Amino acid sequence: MRKLVVIAVVLASLWAGYWVYGARGVEAAFKGWIEDRRAAGWVAQAQDISTQGFPNRFDTIFTGLELADPATGLAWRAPEFQVLALSYQPHHVIAVWPGEHVLSSPEQNITMQAEAFEGSLVFDPLPSLPLDRSSIVVGKLAMTSSAGWTAALDSGQIATRKSSAAPNRYDLHMDATGLMPASSFIQSFGEGNVLPPAFERATLKANLDFTKPWDRSAIENARPQITRIDLADFDAKWGTLGLRASGVVDVDQNGTPAGELSIRATNWRQMIKVAQASGAIAPELVGTVTRALEFIAGLSGKAETLDVTLNLSGGAVFLGPIPVGKAPRIVIR
Repeated sequence: MRKLVVIAVVLASLWAGYWVYGARGVEAAFKGWIEDRRAAGWVAQAQDISTQGFPNRFDTIFTGLELADPATGLAWRAPEFQVLALSYQPHHVIAVWPGEHVLSSPEQNITMQAEAFEGSLVFDPLPSLPLDRSSIVVGKLAMTSSAGWTAALDSGQIATRKSSAAPNRYDLHMDATGLMPASSFIQSFGEGNVLPPAFERATLKANLDFTKPWDRSAIENARPQITRIDLADFDAKWGTLGLRASGVVDVDQNGTPAGELSIRATNWRQMIKVAQASGAIAPELVGTVTRALEFIAGLSGKAETLDVTLNLSGGAVFLGPIPVGKAPRIVIR
């Protein structure tokens, strides 16, 4: 019995020593990272960094955290940020954002308030910490911009997983309910209640190829850029409108997409009104586009359901030979 007690005491002492050593190592690593960012010209500071959770956790809490990247002009401020991990599984962390934090760019400050904002991130155990998979859950999010717009989300989840099919490819899945777009976009519709203020739901499944892996260099140096989007399914319902899309798009080094998207639109005439009101379609093209879509819809025998293929080329979006708008520039700052 005495031997068992001695063994238990020795093992407990070893584990306590491991935890103290590991906790100090975690704190030192985070403090060193902030010092390295500051040396690289960033604004990087935290009022306090402490690790707790003995005996089975390394829970690190940052207070008064502020980061700003001079290369992009992006900055983030949070009164508190938590990185939680099991002491025997340090490469799987839970990140917990505070109820309110601020994301800034050279154009605006966006204040984000949420009842829930946390993520699960699993990294490969390598010095560069390449991301293997992640899941971020948000609940009751409200965003307010210094540029004068607001937006909101009832609930949402974004999940990623590194794909084995190709280098630097990630599977992406997104779900959102009660998504209220920026108020400035809604207000561009003008009077008349063209649409309700929020999407009922939106889901997206896609494979994304990037220029490099998502690892620590993505924060320290430059963000990976998208080179290819394989959109398996996008499905959204907004009031009386229904939209589904799929297709493959390649993205060049300037962020210009090229490829084809198959679109199925329910109540497409209302979409034309929305596009016209928001300025997405030039007024002089509305009549031409409407007549072309009426013809296409008539071929299917379903006047309010439209199945078309959009071609993205040269920075523009085409419906057959008709240019219907500018293609979005896809760049991650």
